[in-house]
Amino acid sequence: MKNLVTLFVFLLSIYSASAQELNAQVIVNSDLVNQTNQQIFKTLERSLNEFLNTQVWTNQDLLPQEKITCSFVFNLTNYSNDQFEATLQVQSQRPVFDSNYDTPVLNFLDRDIVFSYQEFQPLFFNESSFESNLVSLLSFYAYVIIGLDADTFIKNGGSVYYEQALQVVNLAQVTSRKGWKPSDGTRNRFWIIDNLRANTFREYRQALYAYHRAGLDQMTTKPLEGKEAIMKAIQQLEPLFLRRPNAFLLQIFFDAKVEEIVNLFQEGPKVNFKETEAVLKKIAPFFGSRWKQIKA
Repeated sequence: MKNLVTLFVFLLSIYSASAQELNAQVIVNSDLVNQTNQQIFKTLERSLNEFLNTQVWTNQDLLPQEKITCSFVFNLTNYSNDQFEATLQVQSQRPVFDSNYDTPVLNFLDRDIVFSYQEFQPLFFNESSFESNLVSLLSFYAYVIIGLDADTFIKNGGSVYYEQALQVVNLAQVTSRKGWKPSDGTRNRFWIIDNLRANTFREYRQALYAYHRAGLDQMTTKPLEGKEAIMKAIQQLEPLFLRRPNAFLLQIFFDAKVEEIVNLFQEGPKVNFKETEAVLKKIAPFFGSRWKQIKA
């Protein structure tokens, strides 16, 4: 009987581990904070890593190798009386089929980070209530990361997770912390999830799927076809630009992909890149100097 109980506990632990979706690394950088006792920052870092990596965010049953690799870098700018101010760099990536390469999916800098935290304070996520600004921040980006990852594998696969991110935003309306309301700026958490869900910006999600599944995932076996599919995916973004020239999601797309696009078209089989280059210069002029480096 004892052996059966031990086996049950072991199997349960395997199931619980496989259900967790994120392989997250959290870094709390306190270099800019004048604080002699650094222990609070180390404790915070451990707590955030534990929270993101042990929380079950969806009903998916994933294998360890299927977890989404992501990172959260908090660059603290101020700390006083359990109040933290920071910027947060959120990044995620996903593997490319039949390769050892991980492609960046999200690379976003959130400048509106203010939260309260006491050392050893437990962090709990409740999908139906606002617990704290810190928990809401982590939960929001967890769902956005999972949603974007799903969109790269299945057309509109991330929709259900964007609805969960929206729920986090709606519950966070009770706080006075910035980033959750449309009046807090034009490029914040509210607008990220608003844009991802809106039909007005549908080309972003369409291009995200085509870029990865028809493009990158074919590069190992069919590099020419893969490159051509990536060019078509980029060109899919032009109607979005014509409709909304300053679309937030265009910035998000190219913040993640600029280095990869440059590297992809500097190597491998030659393609007719002129049309795509013209589109890139039009829809992402903020990276004009990088597009000039491409000699396809």
